[in-house]
Amino acid sequence: MHEHDFENLEYRPARRKNRKPKFDDERSRSGRMTEEERARIARLRDDAYAEPEIPGGADRYSTWGEAEQGPKPRPDWVRTELAAVDTELGVLKTGKEADVHLIRRELPDGPGALLAAKRYRGAEHRMFHRDAGYLEGRRMRRSREMRAIENRTSFGRNLIAEQWAAAEFAALGRLWTVGAPVPYPVQRSGTEVLLEFLGSEDGTAAPRLAQVRPSDADLDDLWEQAVAAITAMAAEGLAHGDLSAYNVLVHHGRLVLIDLPQVVDVVANPAGEEFLARDVRNLAKWFSGRGVAVPSEADLVAELRVVAGLG
Repeated sequence: MHEHDFENLEYRPARRKNRKPKFDDERSRSGRMTEEERARIARLRDDAYAEPEIPGGADRYSTWGEAEQGPKPRPDWVRTELAAVDTELGVLKTGKEADVHLIRRELPDGPGALLAAKRYRGAEHRMFHRDAGYLEGRRMRRSREMRAIENRTSFGRNLIAEQWAAAEFAALGRLWTVGAPVPYPVQRSGTEVLLEFLGSEDGTAAPRLAQVRPSDADLDDLWEQAVAAITAMAAEGLAHGDLSAYNVLVHHGRLVLIDLPQVVDVVANPAGEEFLARDVRNLAKWFSGRGVAVPSEADLVAELRVVAGLG
């Protein structure tokens, strides 16, 4: 619309027909509200602004209905009822890009489950840890969004945070479906990802691989599990991208991969094979430093290249 489009417009007040006002029993003939009517409207206004009380002193109602939901078949412990409530129990971990909180989702007077709530930060951080290399191969559909990401505007950093959350949630769902050792991804809502909590019922998280002191026999078994996990990812065309003994949990003797926001598509990302080799190198170094006989990095990466379809 242009400026000259308004030149011939003239404001004309609408004509009103002569109608007699109608009154009911709750209004006076002078047009003023009665005290009863005024009180009724005040109650309606208060009710409209009042927040419903959350049962059991919880912090919020379940966000399941408005979130992207995890893959089927879902574990029995996943609470999908909209009447469920979430209670914050504390912080499990703080990091550069995200914090992980412990929450309990339960039905009032019913069953519940502990969850790990991973919440990504956005605008208050200048840049995600080495994000430029990981974001290769990921593209937004809108050029405006791509410019915001490239220029690291406040809007762009928030987009990056949501991209990382979405990438981790999608990768976990894909890997969990094929049986890879990852926590079950319950849901994603914006920059929050709710995950299966790996730990004890009292809220004690499972230790990281770097924290455990296993026997020689356990170390050999854990190394075999690590190779199987990396191979399962490669079969899906993925590399963890930042794998080390610090983002692998040991839960009841089972090795579980965590922290996958930087997951790399080894085909689409020009440095995909390099990320794959680094994952192998980091874990092989940790295990070999504890006396485990590991194959050469070159031989293992060569096998993974075939599994990933890189030739």
